[in-house]
Amino acid sequence: MNKVMKTLSRSLIVVAALFASPVYAQTIAGTWQGTLNVGKELRIVFTIANAEGGALRATMYSIDQGGQGMAVTPVVLEGTTVRMTITGIGGTYEGQLSADGSSIAGNWTQGGKSLPLNLKRAAPESAWPIPSIPKPMAADAPMVFEVATIRPSNPDTPGKIFTVKGRQFMTINTTVSDLISFAYDLHAGQITGGPAWLETEKYDVVAQPQAEGMPNERQLKTMVQQLLADRVRLVTRRDTRELPVYVLTVGTGNAKLAANDTNPNGLPSLMFKGFGVLPARNASMADLARVMQAAVLDRPVVDKTGLAGRFDFTLTWTPDDSQFRSFGARPPAPTPDANAPPGLFTAIQEQLGLKLESTKAPVDVLVIERIEKPSEN
Repeated sequence: MNKVMKTLSRSLIVVAALFASPVYAQTIAGTWQGTLNVGKELRIVFTIANAEGGALRATMYSIDQGGQGMAVTPVVLEGTTVRMTITGIGGTYEGQLSADGSSIAGNWTQGGKSLPLNLKRAAPESAWPIPSIPKPMAADAPMVFEVATIRPSNPDTPGKIFTVKGRQFMTINTTVSDLISFAYDLHAGQITGGPAWLETEKYDVVAQPQAEGMPNERQLKTMVQQLLADRVRLVTRRDTRELPVYVLTVGTGNAKLAANDTNPNGLPSLMFKGFGVLPARNASMADLARVMQAAVLDRPVVDKTGLAGRFDFTLTWTPDDSQFRSFGARPPAPTPDANAPPGLFTAIQEQLGLKLESTKAPVDVLVIERIEKPSEN
């Protein structure tokens, strides 16, 4: 009898083990939160849900950095091991799910650095509130800045920055040519007729919209156009010329991009983390073309991918000496390294499934008929 009971017990244990793995798949769906210490504490939230075919989908929020949702692709659960990839910022997470399914002990890795990030399942009453998407600016709102300052940049400041903090539009170390390129979606080579200081004298800009709400990209650029008309007395006319360009298309396979539908009318984020490291969030293909022509390449970039919507991705490559000339500082010379990222044209195909090709094409040109140096206030 004892032998029978022992055999039956062993059988029950085996049966229990067979049914243990699906429990994890059911219990991982939910809200998970933890604190990442990067010199300061950042509250991180993952919302994980079951998808079709037994798959998992998730969105990541860094609450203390604005809280905009970032697509997590893929989410993998193998036994008790949880793996998540956040393509838009080049980050990964890997951890071990506890036996009771209430916590995940793991590490966050980004830019070659790994930091502890332990997550706990959050009940509705204990979950950190995720910041709501800012109220959009009305379509008929006045497209002007209420307050704007334009000051000469510190000559020792390296690089160049365009950013939005809260509702403030800010630039650092930008020329008036940079501002025109941003406002009209043009490469510097598409601007003609201006004085020499247009591309040499650098300014910092801080501007606050007059209307309430968060402007979308087109509204923001319209306000910068108005700022240029008011503060540098810019008068232009349009023309069309055939110029050397790069054409951005989808490669031979499918594009390798994670769709982001969290805020389709929100501003994109494309902020270089160094020469040849471009994380992108909520960015369209037109946004990618614009940042490539504005910061990296020596000619206009024309988007012919036909891909609609917004995406998260990270593009990493080894730049050559022809790239990033608008930044002033030069990227370091490539050194023999088997682990170094490929060049831009290879990287964009391997990592994003896209292709850049050199050709000639008719493009818009902005002819400057009048301009003055900017007034400060």
